[in-house]
Amino acid sequence: MKTLIQNGRIVTAVDDYRADILVEEETVSLIGSKLDMAADTVIDATGKLVIPGGIDPHTHMELPFGGTSSSDDFRTGTVAAAHGGTTTIIDFAVQYHGESLIQAIDHWHQKAEGKPAIDYSFHLIATDLPEARLAEMKRLIHDEGIVSFKLFMAYPGVFLVDDGTIFKAMTRAGEHGGLICMHAENGVVIDVMVKQALAEGRTAPKYHALTRPTKAEAEGTGRAIAIAEMAGTPVYIVHLSCYDALQKVRQARDLGLPAYAETCPQYLFLDQSYYEQPGFEGAKYVMTPPLRDKANQDELWKGLRMDDLQVISTDHCPFCFKEQKELGKDDFSRIPNGGPGVEHRMSLIYNGGVATGRIDLNRFVELTSTAAARIFGLFPRKGTIAVGSDADLVVFDPDREQVISAKTHHMRVDYSAYEGWKVKGVPETVLSRGRVVIANGNYIGKPGDGRFVKRKPM
Repeated sequence: MKTLIQNGRIVTAVDDYRADILVEEETVSLIGSKLDMAADTVIDATGKLVIPGGIDPHTHMELPFGGTSSSDDFRTGTVAAAHGGTTTIIDFAVQYHGESLIQAIDHWHQKAEGKPAIDYSFHLIATDLPEARLAEMKRLIHDEGIVSFKLFMAYPGVFLVDDGTIFKAMTRAGEHGGLICMHAENGVVIDVMVKQALAEGRTAPKYHALTRPTKAEAEGTGRAIAIAEMAGTPVYIVHLSCYDALQKVRQARDLGLPAYAETCPQYLFLDQSYYEQPGFEGAKYVMTPPLRDKANQDELWKGLRMDDLQVISTDHCPFCFKEQKELGKDDFSRIPNGGPGVEHRMSLIYNGGVATGRIDLNRFVELTSTAAARIFGLFPRKGTIAVGSDADLVVFDPDREQVISAKTHHMRVDYSAYEGWKVKGVPETVLSRGRVVIANGNYIGKPGDGRFVKRKPM
């Protein structure tokens, strides 16, 4: 099976040139000028960008949470991701109390089996880590290709682990080339603030944000970095939302510490005023961390330009407004935390970043694909366009405009966080390991096209 992509402008994190690409079976086999050879499929990319497929290292498909489960499963969520130019996701498997780490990963493999439209891998959320469980990390890293683990400083009684456990996990993971991802908030203090708000009758969605202040995120971020420094290991801060937390990461990186962090489109484009919408509409934006004051956005963009932030993920965790978000109609703490985003990440960042001059094309590719591939053990198999790399490729039309709407999106959720937004820059054709899965904006793949990818230790 041969595919020839002609006349495109190839952009990677470091390159920008015009050439043709020959794909044979699943990988890129030749890159050159004016390639003239027989191919089963020929794609004309004149006037288009050809970029590496997006990598979203933070999704939650079919995640049980708050008495329900996120509305996208590994089928609908990955089809939506493909429409948006994302060709690999790293989802979060969850280890529950009493479960071994291996059992948890096996459970998530079963959830995903036969469904994904694109390639996928797993991080492991660890909640129960006695010494015997810690010993399983070595097997997961070296044999199962699970090289990253997520720990929580939030959600007491559900996900939260203590600082000693975090230190031990960081130490053990670091010994074997693994990486700890931290949900960094002072969840113990937040829990008290939530109970106080509810006791005072403050039940509306906006109190979700008001009980999770930026200082709580900054404290958690600083503490996570300090524990990682004591353990002598790198750390990756997930879904960083505010300037206060960014300052902690920036200070660490200025000292040469291996502290990495991601942010998400919602924190770059939405702000806490969305909680002030009439009625219960603000529940659509209940996520953790919450939306922040708009002044944080310019600081986050500065962090992206200066490499204090390395990755833009989505934290895609959708819950339908009807039936699911409404579980918290009389108590904001019962609103399922999370929102949809996996489908429009690439277009939102191109429109709000490249088209506005905030970042250039190379940085766009780095933030949406290459940096995640490097940090999480996928590079150079993924995250770039090179001979021998997987043919995860996006023919991206920088001039085409699209209106985002729940009426037309492919995520299985009944609202859009960006309803009515017009974005410039849209994926036209998407290849996953050499197979065209999106053609002219239409999905033409089949269930199970996606494959589990084992990742390499750091």
